[in-house]
Amino acid sequence: MNYHHLRYFREIATEGHLGRTAERLNVAQSALSIQLRQLEDRLGYALFDRAGRSLVLTEAGRIALDHADRIFTAGDELLATLHQNGDAKPPLRIGALSTLSRNFQLQFLKPLLAMDACKFSLKSGNTDVLLKDLETLALDVVLTTEVPQTGSQFQFAAQLIAEQPVYLHGRPDRLEYDTLAMLLAHEPLIVPTESVIRAEFENLIATLGIRPHILASVDDMAMVRLLAREGAGVAIAPTVVVADEIASGVLKTAAFDLGISEPFFAVTLPRKFPHPALMALLAGQGAVAERGGA
Repeated sequence: MNYHHLRYFREIATEGHLGRTAERLNVAQSALSIQLRQLEDRLGYALFDRAGRSLVLTEAGRIALDHADRIFTAGDELLATLHQNGDAKPPLRIGALSTLSRNFQLQFLKPLLAMDACKFSLKSGNTDVLLKDLETLALDVVLTTEVPQTGSQFQFAAQLIAEQPVYLHGRPDRLEYDTLAMLLAHEPLIVPTESVIRAEFENLIATLGIRPHILASVDDMAMVRLLAREGAGVAIAPTVVVADEIASGVLKTAAFDLGISEPFFAVTLPRKFPHPALMALLAGQGAVAERGGA
């Protein structure tokens, strides 16, 4: 594929007239016609039909123009990214741990929503897959609840962007106990699986010397919220997870301090050409903890 031919084709399609295009580009009309014919020979299809003195795109021509627009837009984005200028900006690519609170993700994204010109993509997955995408430059940042472990050849930077206390949340009638130990011993509990919260919860019940009734171990905070809202049990989660239900009065937070908190990290890799929107998003977002591996 000769991209000079493709660029000339795009210009002809925009103008709709071979002569005017040649005049605007300051090239001979015959030379432009040869370039177009060579592209059509390469593709194996006619790209234009003649309508009087004008040129009208064929179906193959419309398909070719769509691809040409994307190719040259990507080229403009490449130049803008490398030179950190221009109006064409690539989307900010965000990865989020699939178990991460949707409400927290929305809070993180709110500044981007205020940036009208900033597009973004959001991918959910497990930590290993997301960090691999970060290493291969398929993602710009990964949102997670843990600092990446050592063992990678890349040195991740994990910025602490929030740390939220964890409480017990449930229907008001499920929280009428005088002590934390009594509540944990008598109410069915909805707890997250294999997380910072779960580890701290196990330490708490060991300290209290109780054996709770764990109704459900759930790896999705959205499901933790739904089960609590349905009155299935008492959920152990950051308040942001059930903020809407608390505001509406469906759920209430128990007045007991668990001494548990969940951190939220934005994990990045040092890059020579970071996304400008990411730099603005993370600026001043709290403490930075770096941990890498060889």
